[in-house]
Amino acid sequence: MDAVASGAPAPHVRWLGVQEYEPTWRAMQRFTDTRTPETADELWLLEHPPVFTLGMNADPAHVLAAGDIPVMRIDRGGQVTYHGPGQLLAYVLVDLRRARLGVRDLVT
Repeated sequence: MDAVASGAPAPHVRWLGVQEYEPTWRAMQRFTDTRTPETADELWLLEHPPVFTLGMNADPAHVLAAGDIPVMRIDRGGQVTYHGPGQLLAYVLVDLRRARLGVRDLVT
């Protein structure tokens, strides 16, 4: 369903450049915690300096040689993910209820 048909505001697309992982993660949490039914959805496009993130199911032993690369445990599903320069990330901040979507609709 598109934003116009649902009556939702058009999503905002933001190019954020290179951003550290933790402040971006915290900003996404704040965005979600403070949004109202009128808040437009957002798509954040950015890159991170090197970082490994460990989802709730991750085994830290799966990071074989982190070296100087930070390793962060975060509150998402999944295993170990590497983020680094040259990887374009798209963080989709969508009101799933308003869009009539479930998490599986986004990941399948």
